Amino acid sequence: MKKLGIMATGLAIVVLIATLAGCAAGASGPALGAVPSDLKLSLNSQQTGIWVNGMGKVSAVPDIASLRLGIEAQSTKVAEAQAQAADAMDKVMKALKDSGVADKDIQTQSFNISKVTRWNDKEQKEELLGYRVTNIVQAKIRTMNKVGATIDAVATAGGDLTRIDGISFSVEDPTTYQDVARQKAMAQAEAKAKQMAQLSGAKLGKPTYITESVYYPQPIYAGYEKMAGAPAMAETPISAGELDITVNVQVVYSILD
Repeated sequence: MKKLGIMATGLAIVVLIATLAGCAAGASGPALGAVPSDLKLSLNSQQTGIWVNGMGKVSAVPDIASLRLGIEAQSTKVAEAQAQAADAMDKVMKALKDSGVADKDIQTQSFNISKVTRWNDKEQKEELLGYRVTNIVQAKIRTMNKVGATIDAVATAGGDLTRIDGISFSVEDPTTYQDVARQKAMAQAEAKAKQMAQLSGAKLGKPTYITESVYYPQPIYAGYEKMAGAPAMAETPISAGELDITVNVQVVYSILD
């Protein structure tokens, strides 16, 4: 009974304190957990506003042709295959340099020595046929009207061991084209935002968020191999055409009260 009396007294004190606190809050300010009327919550600006995308595209004439080429030699012995590949690659490198390709524009992409095998059904095991050596480089050709002639020179120099994986085109300094494309993208985004604001009856504010991405077309590779005994042909025709440099932007505009 004594313990029950103590607990009842404590509970009465707690209730009294809570009552007094509630009265004080009602007299001088908001209750616990309430937000004063003069305090406004600010949401993340990226969760509000007008979101638009813009795209700008500019055509550029390529000034660099990147040629991926190399040598592939095969023999029953590693040393023989490597010697054949080294001799052919020396001739290919000389042909590149004689065609005006600078040392700095020739870069080794891969060098590999691998076994050549075949499956023996009768004995149920692989048979070693020999070894294959491949040496691949990438050469940048900066004189565009010499691309075809350079390819022909390389194919002749390397002979039947020549392998040309493909060619791609690019612009060495795309900054100017990107600037123009970016202006077009931002203008398109702004025009969209103004139209959306007008249609919705909103008042358009300033951009609160901007991001961009730049797109370059992926290189298209076309395989080429010089065939043994192939007759001499006219210069390989190469057309660089044009590249489309595209800038995409995403812009968030605020809505004014």
